[in-house]
Amino acid sequence: MNLIRWKNLLMIALMQYLVKYALLLPFTESHGVLISLSHFNFFLMVLATLCIAAGGYIINDIYDIDTDKINKPNRLIINKHISEKTATNLFVVFNIIGVGLGFYLSHGIGKPEFFAIFFMSSALLYMYSSYLKQIAVVGNIVVSLIVALSILLVGIFELIPATTEMNRAVQSTFLNIIRDYAVFAFMVNLIREMVKDIEDIDGDYKAGIQTLPILIGRERSNKLVLVLSLIPLFSIVYYVITYLFKLQLVVGYFLILVIAPLLYVSIKLISAKQKADYKHISLILKLVMLTGMLSLLLYNFILK
Repeated sequence: MNLIRWKNLLMIALMQYLVKYALLLPFTESHGVLISLSHFNFFLMVLATLCIAAGGYIINDIYDIDTDKINKPNRLIINKHISEKTATNLFVVFNIIGVGLGFYLSHGIGKPEFFAIFFMSSALLYMYSSYLKQIAVVGNIVVSLIVALSILLVGIFELIPATTEMNRAVQSTFLNIIRDYAVFAFMVNLIREMVKDIEDIDGDYKAGIQTLPILIGRERSNKLVLVLSLIPLFSIVYYVITYLFKLQLVVGYFLILVIAPLLYVSIKLISAKQKADYKHISLILKLVMLTGMLSLLLYNFILK
């Protein structure tokens, strides 16, 4: 369970279920939103996503054996609790299940071309672990894109196949909301990935991985991440002022549970120096991702 990062998988599943059951399903009657997947097929879509993500975590651990001995010696799993051969077999099995379910679902909704999303995600995660993560920033962007895609996937599979000329405006509105959440997830995850690179600088240096902190130094990377952390902060402030300002409950939620923690992260980055500081910031960003996605539960108030 630790090998496949079960807590992260739960987070992905929660995000996808929130999009369907908090944002889309409640508005099928009141706003005329049409969705394509049955409850069971939606479960299969989530399962496919989780299998590909689990495979990604496994292959990443296989390629990170040497760096993890330095960065995370207490959390080392492969060659300590599970053999490398067993881990490789699990990687293959998870990807076959994930991509196979993607193929089945894509044909089931009459959009066989959507199968490419699952195949490309699986391939990208392998390429990330084996090569792309060694290229500064590129690896961070790839992982963040896949996180964003896991949210956008719900809109792609639920809304696009059910879109007609008659309901295009409604479907597009909800697809745009999902897109905004995907962009939010991308930004927060990108910052978190860069923070983790600063945290893991010692192990990455010894393994010869050219991450940004190794190329430009810890201090410059810290300043860059600090500047980047202001982008989601100001974006959400703008979003709240523009679209949600009259809804006091919603404004209060975003101020306390999304904007304040992001502001805290930015302030904390100014003084961060130790590995423990970056680990703490990474945890806060993970919580911000969670509270940001949980705001989908507020759409019953937003879209009255």
